[in-house]
Amino acid sequence: MQGTVKSFNEDTSGEVVLDTGRRVPFDAAAFGASGLRFLRPGQRVQLDTAEDGRVVRVRIPTITP
Repeated sequence: MQGTVKSFNEDTSGEVVLDTGRRVPFDAAAFGASGLRFLRPGQRVQLDTAEDGRVVRVRIPTITP
């Protein structure tokens, strides 16, 4: 699922607002799995989730040919 970064905290946790308007938090472990170094509010991201709905990775969406 894709959304827009609402907040990004010093501990590397944060919150994303999905296109539906639902807010989804992510923890430092999900951010750490991404390999990213920083996110900024307003940035578009893609969230990978586990079967229980927990965010397990935050990624920058890319366009593939």
